[in-house]
Amino acid sequence: MITNNSIQKHIHQLIKAIPAYDKLEELHIRETSLWIKRGSPLFRLQKPDIPSKHLVSYFVVLDENQQRILLVDHKKALLWLPSGGHVEVDEDPKTTVERECLEELGIQADFRFSNPFFLTSTITVGITAGHTDVSLWYVLKGDSRETYEYDTEEFNEVRWFGFDEIPYEKSDPHMKRFIEKLKARL
Repeated sequence: MITNNSIQKHIHQLIKAIPAYDKLEELHIRETSLWIKRGSPLFRLQKPDIPSKHLVSYFVVLDENQQRILLVDHKKALLWLPSGGHVEVDEDPKTTVERECLEELGIQADFRFSNPFFLTSTITVGITAGHTDVSLWYVLKGDSRETYEYDTEEFNEVRWFGFDEIPYEKSDPHMKRFIEKLKARL
């Protein structure tokens, strides 16, 4: 457990270590770095949007052999998204992934890359629209032949998508860039 005194520094180091894929990710990293340096609250304190900008950990489950990712049909966002959740107060974002992976998919997190792979800052849409999620995207190892038990309170369904099958128009606005960065790295 990281103490309150060092959590902002730790998260700042994680963010600065993400190699930017493009100018937009470079901008998101720079803006997030300034946000952290200002001492702004990083963690959601009250649902859905207090403070109006807060940290989220996404995790993309990847079947590298089949070039497929697992997305969830998220009930509140009304989009096909990676699994994930809000980073709790003073929680390491990687711990968020481990916790949410168990809660949402019933599996242990098996990290493909140990650190965040991608960073985005996005104004949310859907039922709880209007706040900003600063999302650290992690990549986990998965197997598209497996069936995962998922949280039916949060998701309508989960589905594996090939890289060329992802419903980009009904997904996170940064999903295509994430996939491009992932394909370049694999």
